[in-house]
Amino acid sequence: MHYGYIGLGNLGGHLAASLLQAGHRVTVFDRNPALAERHAALGATVAPSVSAMAEQVDHVFTCLPNPGVSEAVLAELMTGLKPGSTWIENSTLGRDDVLRLAGLARIGEVRLLEAPVTGGVHLAARGEITVLLGGDQDLVDLHRPALSVIGNRMFHMGPLGSAAIIKVITNMLAFIHLKATSEALMLAKRGGLDLGQAWHAIQASSGNSFVHETEGALILNGSYDIAFNIDLALKDLGFALGFGKEFGVPLDLASVTNQTYIAAKAAFGGEAQSPMIAKLLEDLLRTDLRAEGFPTRLE
Repeated sequence: MHYGYIGLGNLGGHLAASLLQAGHRVTVFDRNPALAERHAALGATVAPSVSAMAEQVDHVFTCLPNPGVSEAVLAELMTGLKPGSTWIENSTLGRDDVLRLAGLARIGEVRLLEAPVTGGVHLAARGEITVLLGGDQDLVDLHRPALSVIGNRMFHMGPLGSAAIIKVITNMLAFIHLKATSEALMLAKRGGLDLGQAWHAIQASSGNSFVHETEGALILNGSYDIAFNIDLALKDLGFALGFGKEFGVPLDLASVTNQTYIAAKAAFGGEAQSPMIAKLLEDLLRTDLRAEGFPTRLE
């Protein structure tokens, strides 16, 4: 099958590269021509536009920053995608967005398979990210060979909209854990502990988390660079709080964490790295959280 891939940024670029490295036939497009040309070196065909790609491929992946962009790209795709094509959406969307966009796609006899991913850009680069699926079983089966090279674990959560809910839940937990590990590291620093030793002790304890092991290390380096910005975090927390209202679940920790991200955006801007919520605490207390031997970016 001939796949298209649209959106070759920090995350989508790695997912498209995994498809190419596994031998899949892939045509790519990104508004930044340099990102598309980088994939040409891996064997991709570069399309001059979304609509031109739609006429060439059997199915298309997208990884885009927000529902508005996804809808705009879908409108262009619908000018050329053949009836029976699948749109595989790796972006994080709200459940209502998924259902609405699936309805728009069906007008052109295109079926949506939602496939947001979780685990971080460093795992996407290794083809080891987790893929969360929502949609019809026959589409999961049809695209399993491609999905299995993007990530090493897949969870089919149910019908369309199901993957959106679990993806928002996982991101909500990650942001809460990031706030917690920032406060824990600051307690250690202000308590006079060696921060490197404290990080390792937490890692080996019942208080450990995936976020402590990954983003906590980047806080100690001072790069904060996980290739995921504050605006994206606020988007996902907004989805989570919306689900809380809809399902009648009080989300106290998510609400407090959302306020922290709002403060971080005011201080550093929406394009700043998500772990810079730790720098809010560092600046408030005039105490940095640096330690030797931690990476600038996760590999």
